[in-house]
Amino acid sequence: MLKTLAGKHKSSVTKMAAKYKTVIDTADGKRTCFQVTVQRDRGRKPLVTRFGGIPLRRQRNAVHTDLVPVMASAKRNELIHRLLADRCEICESRNQIEVHHIRKLADLNRHDRPDRPAWAHLMAKRRRKTIVICRPCHEDIHAGRFNAPTRN
Repeated sequence: MLKTLAGKHKSSVTKMAAKYKTVIDTADGKRTCFQVTVQRDRGRKPLVTRFGGIPLRRQRNAVHTDLVPVMASAKRNELIHRLLADRCEICESRNQIEVHHIRKLADLNRHDRPDRPAWAHLMAKRRRKTIVICRPCHEDIHAGRFNAPTRN
């Protein structure tokens, strides 16, 4: 901290330490710390910040209480709902459900492929990088032989 301040003010670390060193009274007695006080106008109280001045001694009778983490949202997202439906989005089969994933949505809208497959059209229309499908449909997509119409 002192080195950063010295570099900012084009000074030395020793001069910064001497300028901001302060002795404060705490419940454990007098402590040495670094303190910066910024005076403000219009009768407002000054801004004070301190670095140090706290005892680093172990508290043997301290009680640690672990808090239960709070989930940001209890709502499930769309992909989870689609997986829980347990149905292929192409052929509506209910066995061996998998997820096909692409790297970028822009890959679906490439202009060098005007004859876009139906599954790619479905993903582009939904603006989703994933589609929940069965294993045979997934193999067909990766083999490049799938161009059957999909359900909406």
